[in-house]
Amino acid sequence: MQRLKLLLQPMRLPFLILAPACVSVGVGTAYWETGQIGSWNVLLVFLGGLSAHISVNVFNEYYDFKTGLDQKTQPTPFSGGSGMLPAHPEMEKETLLLGWLMFMITGAIGLYFVFVQGWQLVLVGVLGMVLLVTYTIFWVYQPVLSLLAPGIGFGLMMVMGTHFALTGVYSWEAFIASLVPTFLVSDLLLLNQFPDVEADRSIGRRHFPILVGRESSAVIYGIFLLLTYLAVVVGVILQLLPVLSLITLTTSILGWKTFRSVQRHAGEISELVPVLGMNVILSISTPALLSLSLFLA
Repeated sequence: MQRLKLLLQPMRLPFLILAPACVSVGVGTAYWETGQIGSWNVLLVFLGGLSAHISVNVFNEYYDFKTGLDQKTQPTPFSGGSGMLPAHPEMEKETLLLGWLMFMITGAIGLYFVFVQGWQLVLVGVLGMVLLVTYTIFWVYQPVLSLLAPGIGFGLMMVMGTHFALTGVYSWEAFIASLVPTFLVSDLLLLNQFPDVEADRSIGRRHFPILVGRESSAVIYGIFLLLTYLAVVVGVILQLLPVLSLITLTTSILGWKTFRSVQRHAGEISELVPVLGMNVILSISTPALLSLSLFLA
C-alpha cells in the first residue's frame, strides 16, 4: 500500500485537471457541430486524455531522475517534479512500469476509436504516442520543439483527436478551437522552465529561457498569450466559433496581469512562484470557458 501511495506522486495529481480541460474543447466542438455525442465515447476520450497526461508526467519524472536533473533542481509548487524518486530510488522500476501502463491504456483507447471511426485517426494518434515517450529525452533539447511540443500535444492533437473520435471527421472548427490550448499549454511549460534554467543547462537541455534568457522568453510568452485570444476572435469572425466563445476573452484580464508579472520578475524566481500559479489557472480556465460556450451556443 505504501508503494502504491508513492506512485501517486509522479502522476502529479493536482495538475491532471489540465487534460480534461483540453479534451473538453474537443468534446465541445463535436457537440456544437453534431448536437449529440455518445456518453460512452465521451467517457473514453476523457480517460484517454487523462492516461496520456499521467504517462508523460511519469516518464518525465523517471528520465529527470535518470539524468540526475532532480538532484540539481530547486523545485517550486508548480515545477521541478514531485521529488519522489530521489527520496525513494527503489521505486525506479515501478515508476517506469507505471508510465508504460498509462501509455498502453492511451494506445488501447486510441485503437478502439480507429476501429470505430476510421484510419484517419492513426496519424494523430501515432504522433501523440511518440510525443508521450520522447518529450523528455528529445524535444526538451531542441528550443523550438521544446516550446511547441506541449501545446501540440495538449492542443492540436488532443482536441483534434477528441473531435474525430466523437464525430469521425476533422473540421476547421475543431482546428481553430484547438489553438487556444495549444498556445496556452506551450506558455505553461515555457514559464515553468524559468526556475530550472541553471539545472536544465547543466544536463544539456536547450529551451528558450536558456537560449535567449528569461526576459526575452517573457516576450515569447506574451506573444503566445496574444495568439490565444486572437484565435478566438478570428474563429468568431470566420463563423468557425459561436459568438458566445468571446466569453473566453474575460480571462485576458488575468492573462495581462500574468504577463506583466512575468516581465517584472523574469529573473526573480521567488517572486515568480505566485505567477506560475496564476498561469496554471489561466491555462485551465480559458479552455474550460471555450468548451462551455460551445455547449451553450
